[in-house]
Formats: sequence, structure tokens, C-alpha cells
Amino acid sequence: MIALIDNIEDQLQPIPAGTILMQDNRIKKSWSATIAPFLIGQFQVTSSLFQEIMGPTDSDFSGDTVPVTSVSWLEAVEFCNQLSKMANLQACYIFSADQQDAKLIPDSNGYRLPSEAEWEYACRAGTHGPRYGALDEIAWYKINSNEHPQPVGTKQPNGWGLYDMLGNVWEWCSDVYDPETYGTYRIFRGGGWADEARGCLATNRRRSHPTFSIDDLGFRLARSL
Repeated sequence: MIALIDNIEDQLQPIPAGTILMQDNRIKKSWSATIAPFLIGQFQVTSSLFQEIMGPTDSDFSGDTVPVTSVSWLEAVEFCNQLSKMANLQACYIFSADQQDAKLIPDSNGYRLPSEAEWEYACRAGTHGPRYGALDEIAWYKINSNEHPQPVGTKQPNGWGLYDMLGNVWEWCSDVYDPETYGTYRIFRGGGWADEARGCLATNRRRSHPTFSIDDLGFRLARSL
């Protein structure tokens, strides 16, 4: 298990500080976010890694190197907490009494989900268009996925060495979407294997309840520096 944890650390890519302009076309809103340096996984969390830490999953797809799917936001952050404990790091999330929500613990040094702004900043890797490359070269989506997720890291990475930031599976982020309207709904980004090309854009924002899970939604790890 120590070797597994060491391998995870090797696959975390350092991301430099910067700023990013975020937008939501649905509500006609834009805002600027400042990004501190952080680490993010080069790959989406795989089925084999998730099962090593958490046990069997309800994923509809098999294969050690495919991204884990059908994982709720709550399951993803519990995975982060368990992995942090195994690595002798501080857990990043504290769960509510009813276990139906969790909050990020400020300044924790363990594994967590990226914030939405961190995710988009890392996805763009200094680019400014809707995608960081030609879609067929960087992403598994409806046209080329054969109707299931593909092994991680088999398309071209972005300029910061991150794979599958668009396509393959959507990725949970830490953030609450709009608490006044949607309560505890969380954000996921990136597009997935079942999406048309228009679903795989750096700006696309989707949201759902933290208990929600589906066969084209997974996550990747992040850590604060």
C-alpha cells in the first residue's frame, strides 16, 4: 500500500499560481478567481485505485485503468479522506451529522477534490479557447468512445501534462453550485464518454445533489501546497 501511495504522489502535477475569468452562460454571470499554487492528478481516479481504498464499487464498467464511475460526491470526498489518512496527511473534509454533506477543512494538507476554478484553470493550461486541443486528439466522447469509458491517459495531454480533462468522464469539484437555489448541489466539469462534442468544453458547468451518481461521472485528486 505504501507503493500505491507513493505512485499517487508521483502522478500529482504542480500547477502555478494565476487568475482565471469564470462564466456561467445560463445565469449570464462572470467572475474572476485567483488560483494559489496547487497539485492535481495527471489522471482521473481509476477503478482499481478506488477499489483498493474503498472496496467494490457499483461501476458499470470493468478494467483496472478505466476511470471509476457511478461514484457520488460524498463517496469521492470519503475516498479523499481515507487516502489522506493512509498517507499520514490531514483529512480535508468533515461530514455532517447525517452524513449527507461535507465541508472542506481550510488549510488541510490531504487529498481533496479541486475547486471549480482550479479545475478550469488546470484544464485550460494557459489556453483561452473552448478546448486545449483538437477534440478527437484529446478526448473520448460520443463519436469515438464505443459507448464506454476508456483507459486513462490514452489521449494527448494538455500543456501542463494533464490527461482527459475533457471527455472520458465528468469530474466532481469541491464547490457548492448555488446554495440559495440548489442547496447542497455540487459542481462537475469536463464532459464524458456519452457526450456530443458540445458537451466537452472547458466552460461547461453541471451540478447535482452530492448523493447523485451516474456511469459517466468520476473525479480526480488535488492537494494544496
